Amino acid sequence: MQHRNDHKMIQSLRIQTGILISAFLFATTLSVSGEDTEVFRESFDNFDSARFSTKIPNKNTTVRDGVLWTRGKSGGKYPPMVYLDVEGKDLEISFRYRHLQDGGMVWFFVDGDDGFGSVDHMLRVKLLRTGLQLQIDSHSLDPNHPDRQNKSRPADKVSSAYRLNERFPQEQVDLSANVWHQVKLVFRGDTVDISVDGKTWSKTLKHSCFNAAKRKLLWMQNGGEKGIEIDDILVSEVSLTLGTNRLQESSK
Repeated sequence: MQHRNDHKMIQSLRIQTGILISAFLFATTLSVSGEDTEVFRESFDNFDSARFSTKIPNKNTTVRDGVLWTRGKSGGKYPPMVYLDVEGKDLEISFRYRHLQDGGMVWFFVDGDDGFGSVDHMLRVKLLRTGLQLQIDSHSLDPNHPDRQNKSRPADKVSSAYRLNERFPQEQVDLSANVWHQVKLVFRGDTVDISVDGKTWSKTLKHSCFNAAKRKLLWMQNGGEKGIEIDDILVSEVSLTLGTNRLQESSK
């Protein structure tokens, strides 16, 4: 009888040890997966134009003194633009910009899957000198959707979806100084955290359209003849970790 009880105790200890080891390995995996993975980095010191879908240099944009410099007028409907192809859903995107003269603006776009088989604008961040304005661009197959503000814009040729615009009021932020400003966007699922110059200004937006692959970044720049400089573009994949508390909860 004693031998049988000892055997059961040993089996119980083995099971408990196995559970503890499994939990440790799972926690270790979470810790490793929690590190962000760098997707793209460009400091313009040894510039490689291959990732940019805009041909650089061109009449408006070139690399000068280790930064991307854009100036003048495009000659078309919109100011000069620079496109960068990206891949990923949960991304952290950051860059720096600096005006070289008064006035002007940087209009930053994140394009992604529209949910119906095409790619279009997803989020716009308009960086003015006296503030900034945000706009969410989602999509619908309903031509009569109440958020379809531009009725003259036709459906997408690929997905047949209509662009829906949610434009937020301009927020007052002093960006008038011709100094470097830091912009960061962190997409996690259906949420994006946006900040300018760290804690100077920040906002969180939530929309189902954010929970889709990002495909392209666009900088539309109106900087006059002296222009605008952009530097230190960084794109990283953001890992969604469960964390220690959730691990503990799942083991209960």
